[in-house]
Amino acid sequence: MSGPEETTRLTITWSKQADHALRSFLGAQGMKKGDLSKFIEEAVRWRIFHQTVREAREAFADVSPDDLQKMIDEAVDDVRAKHYRERARRS
Repeated sequence: MSGPEETTRLTITWSKQADHALRSFLGAQGMKKGDLSKFIEEAVRWRIFHQTVREAREAFADVSPDDLQKMIDEAVDDVRAKHYRERARRS
């Protein structure tokens, strides 16, 4: 990425209890008011990651570990082959 990261302003509504709990937690960690946005962004990224992992686990629940590993290995091989072909074309 080049240049400063773009940001979006967001207005959220939540309970005073949650607000107080989060601000108390951040304060106890030595974080300042400006760190609230960073904390929320990180929390959102982790939530999306965990949701994606859960969905992937559900989608492949009926696949044996050996078959799943074979599928992963084939996908990695395909990506590597494509990468090396593109790299060779640029040379």
